[in-house]
Formats: sequence, C-alpha cells, structure tokens
Amino acid sequence: MLSSQLDSTYPLSINQLLEITVNRNASDLHLVVGYPPAIRVAGDINVLDYPAIKPRDMEGLLLPILEEWQLKRLKENLELDFSYAIEGLARFRGNIMLQRGTYAAAFRAVPFVVPKFDDLGLLPEIKELCNLSRGLVLVTGPTGSGKSTTLAALIDIINNTRRLNIVTIEDPIEFLHRHNKSTVRQREIGLDTHSFVNALRHVLRHDPDVIMIGEMRDLESISIALTAAETGHLVFSTLHTQTAPLTISRIVDIFTHEKREQVRQQLANSLQAIISQQLVPLIDRSGRVVAVEYMVSTPAVRNLIREGREHQLYSTIQTGHSYGMQTMDQALVKLYNKGKISRESVLEYCIDKQEVERLMR
Repeated sequence: MLSSQLDSTYPLSINQLLEITVNRNASDLHLVVGYPPAIRVAGDINVLDYPAIKPRDMEGLLLPILEEWQLKRLKENLELDFSYAIEGLARFRGNIMLQRGTYAAAFRAVPFVVPKFDDLGLLPEIKELCNLSRGLVLVTGPTGSGKSTTLAALIDIINNTRRLNIVTIEDPIEFLHRHNKSTVRQREIGLDTHSFVNALRHVLRHDPDVIMIGEMRDLESISIALTAAETGHLVFSTLHTQTAPLTISRIVDIFTHEKREQVRQQLANSLQAIISQQLVPLIDRSGRVVAVEYMVSTPAVRNLIREGREHQLYSTIQTGHSYGMQTMDQALVKLYNKGKISRESVLEYCIDKQEVERLMR
C-alpha cells in the first residue's frame, strides 16, 4: 500500500465507514464527491449523517488502501476493480472510477465465510447441479442480485463433497475457498493474470474438472467457456441478463451471423441450466428475498436453442414444473402468495404484468 498517507480532514477513515456498512447490514457503501457517504440497506440508499466528501478527502480515503500496481492501473485506466479486507470484519469488492474529474467509489461487502446454499432461499433442485460432470451452468441477473453468492455456494458444495480440481477466474476474488475434498485455485485479474481471456487460454493446462468464470464479458471469453463446457469440463459463470431466453439471445447475438448456427449447436450440446435471479424487498422492508427463474436443459429446451426459437423457451419453462423449472413471474407470485413481498414489488420486478396479474387472480 502507499507508504505516505494523504492528508484528509474527513472525520472518518475508510475502515470506519466500512465497519458502519457491515454493522448496519448494508450491502454496499457509496462514496462520491460533493455528497455524504451512503449505504444500501435492503435495496434502498440511506445517506449517512456525515459531511459531504471533498475531492482531497476522497483521495485521502481511497488512495492509501491501494497497492502501487493498483494505483498505476487506476491512473492508466481511470477505473479499478479490487478487493479489500478488514481482519475480523469482512472482505469487500471495491471499484473506483473517475466522474467529473474526481474519484468515486463503491464497496460491496463480502462475508469471510461462504454462505450455505440452504440459507440463500434458492430452489432445492439447483443443488443437484453440483453433481454434474460436464456442461455450462449460468447464473444471471442485474448487478447486486447475488450472482456471486450463488456461485460461491455451489462451488462450496462441490469443494466439500467431491474430489475434484477447481479453478476460478475472478475480477476481483470475492469469497475465499479453502481446500477441502477438492483443491481450489483462485486467480484474480490484474494480480494473478492480465485478463479473463489470458486466464481462460491457459486454464485447461491445469487439468481442471470445474472452472468458475466470474463473468463472461466478451466474444472470446464466451467462446472459450463454451468449448471448455463441450470438452468435458463443468463450467460456471455469470451474465448480466434478466431471463433465461434473453441469456440465450445475448450469447448468440455477440457472434457474427456466420457463426451463430454453430454457437446454437454448442449451447444446445453444453448448456445444463440457467439460474436467473433478483433480490426483492421483503414486505416489511427489513431485508430482501431472492426470486429465481430456473431453466433446465431438457430435450425440448435443447431443440428450441438449436433451432433459434428462444422466444418459445418461456412457455417451456412455464410448464416445466416436473423438472423444477419456473419463470421469474411464477417465482414472484409464489413469494407474494407466501406473504413475503408486496403486490407492488411483484409488478415492479416482473417480466410480464398481464401474466402476473392473471397468476395473482
């Protein structure tokens, strides 16, 4: 870290602000010049009762916690993803960027202990994916929807139950996995490898059984992930898409027109499941609950993907109860019927308002 501490007149240190974040059960801390620190609790932004941050204060809060190579990368790229830990409190996934010529930052709290799958509120059928020997499993949803937590819980089950070699590629590393029945190698972008693509090109030389890719970001990383899943590896990754059908379209559309048929074939052959999730405020606003769309690769699903009929996948998921499948709208209505979320939340987070109104009736 930087040896010389920058002068800052701000009344709190970054560690104290992060401690407030954890102690108030907030998911995120937001820092921006000209505004007081703010935390996100149960999905809502709460402004803390402290002074607005000045440009010099922001530099004094952020720059001393960076290593020299991170500071260099920030100055070159004008943004930086990194991880930060406070012993005995938590780890944090941080991002610093420039806005209006000054630094702004966001920190996501990550517990030291990997959450247990059974505590996350996911469908029990999803746990069965940990028994697969090959294929592609995708966890999708907007930023802050718990994708990384779901992936970490699935990797933890494999680590505790199977004797395999697991390699993860993350930006940055969030949950730390200890070797158990499996060996786990975790590579961080910028620290252990230069990019997702570089790491993916070399990952197969480490004889992995399971590969976890923090995010499939571009054409090359998607292409390598599909090939790895096709050639006998179990691949987990994430995408920022809202539903399973949209996920298929997003993957196919990133390729040129000539390659799309081949990609559909690869997806049809390798895809095992898509878990799409959102975090929805509880009816009393005391926290959030996960709503999950789940699509399993059945023969009917594979045929629709192969033939480019993604628009028909939604009805297949709707009627796939015997496989544990459900749409996002069905998941929201289930939570509403259990009294966990409000009607307003169902209508706010749903995909098809007419459909959820019909289901609620």
